[in-house]
Amino acid sequence: MRRVTLAAVLGTAALLATPFAAQAAPGHGSAHTDSYGTKAVYEPEQNPRSYQKAPAGFTPVFTENVSRHGSRSATDSEDGDLILALWNKAEAEGQLTAKGREFGPKTQALEAAMSTIGYGNLSARGKAEIQATATRMAKRLPTLFASIAKNKEPIDVVSSGQGRAIDSANLYGAALAQSDPDLTSLIGATRTDKDLLYFHKAAGGAAYRDYIANDQRLATTLASITDQPKTHRAARDVLRKLFKPAFVDRITAGEFASVGTDVEAATAVYNLYAIAPAMNEESPGGKGWGMDRYISARDADWFGYLSDAEDFYEKGPGFADSDITYKMAGVLLDDFFKKVEAKRDGTSDLGAELRFTHAEEIIPLAALMGLPGSTKAVTADQPYTYASNPWRGAAVAPLGSNIQWDVYRKGSTYLVRMLYNEKETAFKAGCRPVSKGSKFYDLNELERCFGRTPSNG
Repeated sequence: MRRVTLAAVLGTAALLATPFAAQAAPGHGSAHTDSYGTKAVYEPEQNPRSYQKAPAGFTPVFTENVSRHGSRSATDSEDGDLILALWNKAEAEGQLTAKGREFGPKTQALEAAMSTIGYGNLSARGKAEIQATATRMAKRLPTLFASIAKNKEPIDVVSSGQGRAIDSANLYGAALAQSDPDLTSLIGATRTDKDLLYFHKAAGGAAYRDYIANDQRLATTLASITDQPKTHRAARDVLRKLFKPAFVDRITAGEFASVGTDVEAATAVYNLYAIAPAMNEESPGGKGWGMDRYISARDADWFGYLSDAEDFYEKGPGFADSDITYKMAGVLLDDFFKKVEAKRDGTSDLGAELRFTHAEEIIPLAALMGLPGSTKAVTADQPYTYASNPWRGAAVAPLGSNIQWDVYRKGSTYLVRMLYNEKETAFKAGCRPVSKGSKFYDLNELERCFGRTPSNG
């Protein structure tokens, strides 16, 4: 497959850099964006022209973020291998539908495209998303980056150490340098900190990993959510788009259990549907893969819910009587505060701190911080549903998702403004902004609110 040229990547980056460019939502349309879960592609959530101005006299002196890597290929070929194994059997027996006959070659082409860029690696869209996000940051804070360049303040860049996070970090830094060449020498080489940005696999995540592997309540809850009649009905609906009814009956009866069950096969189709928008640039003519032809909006929504349920319980707010899924994100929140406090205290000359990580870190950090959509946990007898809970993977941690703190100073007073997926976002309940409706918070107030200093009542 033809390699995507740098010019093509930069062209896509230019499109994505345009605020709210007229881009169609993936798949079935915006009403069904949730169905993509955490594989949803990135879009900034606020027009920069609507950002609040800092209070009079305050100027930006520091910025920091944490970003999930950009859109990527699937992490392995498992889904394609499973469904193509069944497809090959059905083809040999003349058991494919008309859509099924299309599906095999299209899936083979999608798998080939993902293999070409490398499983788990950034796609052309992912590269463009990250570059565009950096470009918008520079445009939002022109006086800050001019000051950084003038005063030769270092820009620290750190990643989880995983390839797609390292690549995202490097692309982000390069795009900042392109916005102002005077920043080039100030942008540090990307360093690795797994304890900070891959904590679910580091020493600090030991108790969490035990929970995922051994907690019976978790296992029982996820099994009860997944293994219900609606899931099996949805699976049949998906499979009947590809295979003739008699072949679907054989899958459901377990004849091909060594390959996959009905639910596993339908989930594989869903997963290919979910990852396809991230791979749009690699599709023939860049026109998209059309994987939504092989799963109805209703069924995509259901399998998207099942995916979200797993992420909710394994990474998000989870059970109300436990913080095991997000407590370990404290190391990352602590680092946000430490960097701002060091700037205030004069112990750091950094101009910016840029971090690059994964959904496994963004989701628990959002829960720990009480970000919108991540504030409601559940009980064992009232499980997570879309009807009763606002948590959605596509909103909490889409590909390229990010949390940013911009720091402003006037004299000895420091204010912080938070952006979540580039939308001005209030800090958690109990934190008081500088004035009603403001998105700016005194650093002292945030320290109080998050328990970093003794409460002053």
